[in-house]
Amino acid sequence: MNFEYPDGATPLDPDEIDGLIPTHVVNRGQLNELEQQNIAEAELWLMTARLGKINTERNLKKLHVKMFGQVWSWAGAFRKTGKNIGVDAYQIAVELKNLCDDLDTWVEFSTYPDDEIAARFHHRLVYIHLFPNGNGRHARLATDVLLMKDLKQDRFSWGRGIIENSGDVRSQYISALREADRGYYKPLLDFVRA
Repeated sequence: MNFEYPDGATPLDPDEIDGLIPTHVVNRGQLNELEQQNIAEAELWLMTARLGKINTERNLKKLHVKMFGQVWSWAGAFRKTGKNIGVDAYQIAVELKNLCDDLDTWVEFSTYPDDEIAARFHHRLVYIHLFPNGNGRHARLATDVLLMKDLKQDRFSWGRGIIENSGDVRSQYISALREADRGYYKPLLDFVRA
């Protein structure tokens, strides 16, 4: 299969590529189409799902399975390899638990405005980088679930563009995430409601 990755995308290891379920996929365009169909089904599922709060390991893994389970055999399983982003693989479970606990505290004590709570949650999910692939899309949908179900807010607009493809919207998104890596959240907050 011919994989060309957009800027900032996480490359897959050969073993991860072997986890591709459909056998007819030969290029990134076909893969993107299949993944998008699976994600659309996950969004429909979310309308009626009784998940409880999104910020649990179980629910975040379940969401990833719903988003990618028809495409990748490893959907919902934490990555086991190092990537160009993310904590070491052995730290994923601990870092995720810390994030989930932090989110509970932020919400309970209104530590930040709702949009900032959601943006910080999103940033940390991307930073931890739970899965071999699909982390940005997963983190955006999980954040929208947090906003709509837990915080009773409208979902983010995410720059009103397609982040998966190379271009200005993706560049702005990655730049905002890198600023958040340095503790400066304003560009991300501006981007998510642009």
